[in-house]
Amino acid sequence: MGYVEPTLDIVFSFWVGLAILSIILIKGAVVFVPQNMAYVVERFGKYNKTMEAGLNILVPFIDRVAYRRTLKEQATDVPSQSAITRDNISLVVDGVLYLKVLDPYKASYGVDDYIYAVTQLAQTTMRSEIGQMDLDKTFEERDSLNVNIVAAINEAAGPWGVQVLRYEIKDIEPPRSVLDAMERQMKAEREKRAVILESEGQRQSAINVAEGEKQAQVLNAEADKAEQILNAQGEAQAILAVAEAKAKALKIIGEVASTADGQRAIQLELAGEAIEAKKAIAKESSVVLLSDGQSQAANMVVEAMTIINTLNKEKSKANDAKS
Repeated sequence: MGYVEPTLDIVFSFWVGLAILSIILIKGAVVFVPQNMAYVVERFGKYNKTMEAGLNILVPFIDRVAYRRTLKEQATDVPSQSAITRDNISLVVDGVLYLKVLDPYKASYGVDDYIYAVTQLAQTTMRSEIGQMDLDKTFEERDSLNVNIVAAINEAAGPWGVQVLRYEIKDIEPPRSVLDAMERQMKAEREKRAVILESEGQRQSAINVAEGEKQAQVLNAEADKAEQILNAQGEAQAILAVAEAKAKALKIIGEVASTADGQRAIQLELAGEAIEAKKAIAKESSVVLLSDGQSQAANMVVEAMTIINTLNKEKSKANDAKS
C-alpha cells in the first residue's frame, strides 16, 4: 500500500499538469479579434497572415501577434508650423488630419510609424501649397487648399497602406502688422460701403420724390383734361338742348300759325309788340316822327299779316315741291 500511494500522486500530478498545459495552449492558440481591428501575425519572425475580426487560431510558441492595427478613422492633430505665402507673408498654420488604415500589412512593414509619417508629410505639403498662394487667397480658398493637401498626401502615402480622408485647417495666423493692416482695410471697406449705401438711399429717395411729382402732374393733367372734356360735353349738350327746344318751339309756332286762330293770335302779338316798341321810342326821345301809314295799329297789323302770308305761301310751295 505504501508503494501505491506515491504512484497515485504522481499520476494525479501528471494529469493536473497536463490539464493546466492544455488550458495554457488553448488560451494562446485561440484569439478573438475585436471589430474594426486587424492583427498582423508573424511565424518565426516572418510575416504569416493578417487576422480579421472574429475567432482566429494561432500555433502556440510558433506564431505571435506582432502588430495590432485599428481600422477605424483616426483624427491626428497637425502641430502649428510657419509657412510663407507667394507674396512673402509669414503665416502660422495648424490643422487636423483624418486618416484610415486600409492595408494593415503595409501600415506595419511599409513605414515605422505611419501616423508620424503622415503628419510630417501633411506639414510639408501644406507649406508647399501655401507657398503657391497669396495671403488673401489663403483665407478665401481654404476648401481648395484642404483638397490639394489631401490629394498630395494620398499620392505619397499609398505604399504605407494609409488613406487620408480629409484635412482641415484649424487656424491661420498672420503677423500682427498684417492683422493691423487688414483691420484698417476692413474698416475702410465698411466705411466705403456705408457711404455707398447712404448715397444709394439718397438717390433712391430723390427718384421716388421725382416719380411722385411726375405722377402727380400726370394725374393733375388728366384731371384737367377730363374736366375740360366734361365741360365741353356739358356745353355741347346744353347747346343741343337749347337748339332742340328752339326747334320744337318754332315747330309748334309754325303749326299754330297755319290755323285761323293762330293768325289772329300772331296779329295781336305783333300789334302789342309794335305798340310797346313805339312806347320805348317815345321814352327815349321827346320827338317821334311817324308816317301817316304807320300811325295806326291796324296798319302795322296789316303789314305783319302780309309778311306771314308770304311766308306761308313759300312754305306751301316747298311742301308741294317735296311731295
